[in-house]
Amino acid sequence: MFKVKVRKIGNSLGAILPSEVAARLRVREGDNLSMTETADGIQLSPYDPDFEAAMSAFERGRKRYRNALRRLAK
Repeated sequence: MFKVKVRKIGNSLGAILPSEVAARLRVREGDNLSMTETADGIQLSPYDPDFEAAMSAFERGRKRYRNALRRLAK
């Protein structure tokens, strides 16, 4: 368990992550974290569900339009 200090940053509040937590999440300054409310509290994750959905849509389109994309690349 880690203690996190909440500080005022501009008009917002921010939580400072201990370096051990940032290393485990593999995040650096400027990275975005997704925050999900669970039954146990709040979960922070570098996983972005919107990005995952966009990549899934891209993969479907890439397979379907493989030949067209190859011709456009020329």
